[in-house]
Amino acid sequence: MHAALQQYWVVTFSYWAFTLTDGALRMLVILYFHQLGYSPLEVAGLFLLYEFCGVITNLVGGWFAAHVGVNSTLHIGMALQMIALAMLLVDAEQLSVIYVMFAQAVSGIAKDLNKMSAKSSIKLLLPKDEQGKLFKWVALLTGSKNTLKGVGFFMGALLLSTVGFRGAIAAMIAGLALVLGISYLLLQQDLGKAAYKPKFTELFSKSSAVNYLSAARFFLFGSRDIWFVIALPVFLQDQLHWESTQVGTLLALWVIGYGFVQSAAPIITRVRHNADPDGHTAILWALLLAMMPIAMVLLLLQDNEGVEWILIIGLIGFGFVFAINSAVHSYLIIAYAQEDGVSLDVGFYYMANALGRLVGTLLSGWVYQVSGLVACLVLSSVFILAAAFLSLLLPKQCV
Repeated sequence: MHAALQQYWVVTFSYWAFTLTDGALRMLVILYFHQLGYSPLEVAGLFLLYEFCGVITNLVGGWFAAHVGVNSTLHIGMALQMIALAMLLVDAEQLSVIYVMFAQAVSGIAKDLNKMSAKSSIKLLLPKDEQGKLFKWVALLTGSKNTLKGVGFFMGALLLSTVGFRGAIAAMIAGLALVLGISYLLLQQDLGKAAYKPKFTELFSKSSAVNYLSAARFFLFGSRDIWFVIALPVFLQDQLHWESTQVGTLLALWVIGYGFVQSAAPIITRVRHNADPDGHTAILWALLLAMMPIAMVLLLLQDNEGVEWILIIGLIGFGFVFAINSAVHSYLIIAYAQEDGVSLDVGFYYMANALGRLVGTLLSGWVYQVSGLVACLVLSSVFILAAAFLSLLLPKQCV
């Protein structure tokens, strides 16, 4: 158990380092290109290829990891992130929209290789007689990642104001290179390499539980991004006249708090039932989440003066319940995944996650532009109800 725990912390430390650069890079791109005169929607467009590449990477990456091991895909992800960062070291006049989109695409591939590898490794590192601790390990890794992503938002803004855009990029490359070297030396070399080598045609999961959970994950993350990614920050800037730094701070604090709640999910979900989550848990928390955007819509339609507080309080409530939903899903996919070739099931699941984010991002811009924030919230609740319906099909007990 001691050796497994040591490997877990090597994976977690590597994932933390990557996550800091991922959050910082997102904030650097948002703030820097906003300073260059890009509109919020144009800035959001820079991340579409990032999300699209996540869909492909998770699908193919799981198959690739089953052949070469999740340690290799973890390190490849970190190396690709360094390449993506290095692409942004060119002179400012060379940073065209297309060029930055491709740099973000490389970063998107890196992020999902890294995430898929880190999540898959937990199933492999936890001894069979310690599976009762699986939810705790998954929640700690996932929650700490999201908290550090929020810290990364702050780090990106701080580096931009102190050492400038190129200085910030160079500092992150140096930090990642150090962590990559340490991880390469300490991490088990054959971790996650499947005994059975799956064919490329076996990318799609044959497990009904994994398929239903993946479909629910698609709607869950689509429901968040429909109103959170573009509609909310644009509304805060255009309608409530918030400064970009205020918007960035709110989103950073939200992500940090979201991460803390995810880490505490094993405690929160056991308040009523002293057992690990199952399909029934996923249904209950999804239905509770669906009430959040509906309540915000009703309040926004009745109160034109308290819009700011309705959104802030609603965002906090939504974030709390969404974090529990996400943590429950993250545990269930690890519990459902087959141990031999675990990265295949995990990769397929996170492909659905990335596809939900992509569709949510596109709908956020289009629906907000056509019908406004309230319409985005209504559509968000519809997506959550779809996730709840699909959760009805999940096993009521995890084997």
